[in-house]
Amino acid sequence: MKTIILTLALVSFSLAQAQIDRSKRPDAAAAPKINIPASQVFTTANGITVILSENHKIPKVSIEFSSGSAPRLFGEKAGLNDFTGELLMSGTQTRSKDQLDREIDFIGANINAGGDGMYLSCLTKHLDKGLELMTDIMFNASFPESEVERLRKQNLSGLQSTKADAGQMARNATKKVNFPGHPIGEVMTEESLKNITREDIIANYKANFSPAGSYLVVVGDINRAQTETLVNRYFAAWQGAPAYQTELGKGQFDRGNRVIFVKKPGAVQSVVYVTFPIDIRTGNQNQLPLTVLNGILGGGGFGTRLMQNLREDKAFTYGCYSSLNITENGSWMSAGGNFKNAVTDSAITEILKEFGRIIAEPVTDEELALTKNNMAGGFARSLEGPQTIARFALNTIKYNLAPDYYQNYLQRLAAVSKEDILRMAQQYFTANNCHIIVVGNEEILPKLLAFDADGRIEKLDAFGNEIKETKAADIDANTLINRYALAVTGAKSPKELSKKVKALKGYIRVSELTSGQMPFALTSTDYFWAPGNEASKMEMPGMVLQKSYFDGKSGYNFSMQGGREDLKAEELAAKNKATGFIPELAYQSSGMQFEIKGIETIDNVPCYVLYTNDGQAESYDYYDAATYLKYRSVNIRKVGEETIETTLTYSDYKMVDGYLFAHQFNMNVGKMTLNGVVKSIVVNPKEVLPKDF
Repeated sequence: MKTIILTLALVSFSLAQAQIDRSKRPDAAAAPKINIPASQVFTTANGITVILSENHKIPKVSIEFSSGSAPRLFGEKAGLNDFTGELLMSGTQTRSKDQLDREIDFIGANINAGGDGMYLSCLTKHLDKGLELMTDIMFNASFPESEVERLRKQNLSGLQSTKADAGQMARNATKKVNFPGHPIGEVMTEESLKNITREDIIANYKANFSPAGSYLVVVGDINRAQTETLVNRYFAAWQGAPAYQTELGKGQFDRGNRVIFVKKPGAVQSVVYVTFPIDIRTGNQNQLPLTVLNGILGGGGFGTRLMQNLREDKAFTYGCYSSLNITENGSWMSAGGNFKNAVTDSAITEILKEFGRIIAEPVTDEELALTKNNMAGGFARSLEGPQTIARFALNTIKYNLAPDYYQNYLQRLAAVSKEDILRMAQQYFTANNCHIIVVGNEEILPKLLAFDADGRIEKLDAFGNEIKETKAADIDANTLINRYALAVTGAKSPKELSKKVKALKGYIRVSELTSGQMPFALTSTDYFWAPGNEASKMEMPGMVLQKSYFDGKSGYNFSMQGGREDLKAEELAAKNKATGFIPELAYQSSGMQFEIKGIETIDNVPCYVLYTNDGQAESYDYYDAATYLKYRSVNIRKVGEETIETTLTYSDYKMVDGYLFAHQFNMNVGKMTLNGVVKSIVVNPKEVLPKDF
């Protein structure tokens, strides 16, 4: 009997197989309608929309407040809103910052703030206390002057690191060129941060933190009755300014391609963004097909067109991607990656070609199916979190979406066709009307001219501000060096300069180094003894991290990780090209390659630029054109296949025993930022070098 059944089954299977036409893709099953639990929504008398998503699996609740005010333009005080958000946690009228931190830690809560809202997460049993702390911060923030200045200093340090971060430079430029005169296009700079006062912070806080038009999203182990009780207890009496509303403009649409260049001296790679604003807002019916298009072009992983072309076929880069950013305030598209200098122009050509291709011809069935499947899977996985359900409810209300917008997501996704993708591409994108942003070495500039419609490359600084063209220097390199030497010695003549240089037998300089990336301070000690010997030591409490030594004939570097390494012959030769208290004075006689490049404005400071190459590293030194004191040094050194860039910015020059020393400096090495303050300088000590060298 079993044999008969098996035989019949095999025959039945064979017949079924014979009837299948495998040359045709099977019809897709109808997309299911998603059953998304409904969130509970109510509005308080003072104008707060409360959205509750219950989830009783874990005894935990999160509460997120978001302002109902539109973004503002802050102009010369750009970054005010972000700075305000950072300072909210700095203390209240009744609690210091330390007290706040202790009480939050005691209940195991997480509370953080931004310029437009606050977030609380804690165990259900601590929710009452958590809300008491959260609302104390929201309603009674004190913004102590000491914290304002502490965070200002910390942020200034972070802004310094931007100048070494090519990716951040490119993002800043993208904002600026796509959205000039728009809140999205504002970028905090050192100057704008210095312009912000405590009074500005308080005024912005009062304007943004108001119940009118705001939202309170509650997720977790709590029911409707409990939510209403707590909301009434902590928010019902709250009064504030009306929500700020304004009609935000569109991004900047240009005629023809624009090339925007941000200089990063010595860079061996270029960061390239092909970008432009698009006229769409969150909830628009075209948002979904545009997202599918982005997934096919470069936003969907290794199988995308950009990755296949620029990585797999051309081997121009490890990764080339696209991103679609759609917000309620403005939207934009970008595509790009990191490319070696030699292929930067070729990479731009291929990116533009891919835009041209997706505009000119339909995508393939395979591309469309793969991208939609990935998006469907991602959507399904997102439904596992209650935060997602609450966000869906918030978006539906905030952006006036259809009540079944998310329930029908899979149906709408399945309906996206090749024709829709082509229509989106032709409506929103173009390969000859975009902004081409390049961050890199000036050596690539001549090859970029061909991409600009007007044959004119615009130059921006690290924060996206237009910079003036480099001017020809009105003095030669030797004159600059002599004036710098006179400035740091206080000498009035070449004869006096010679005496002052000979009189300096040595010095010991001790500095304290701090960073927001480290929980402790480092101590750095520099030693110099005539004629051109030097050593340095960096240590933390109880431990030497690294040392260096050079006496003109030999030398070494020591690190805690790598131990001692003696300087090679070529390294010694390079060091001997820049020796002495004022190394620049040795350039001409030592064989150092040096030349003056012109006058550039750095941080609003006109500076002479002196280029040097010692055979091991290139350097760009910037000297204040008014004082001739060194303002900044950029050193580019290749170690193996890696290029290491170190930037030092000097300030607070003070006279010590007749010699001028910078007493503050900022150091950027890669993405590490260190702030240095000189604690002591001893000129001509009896003994310079300690015995542990």
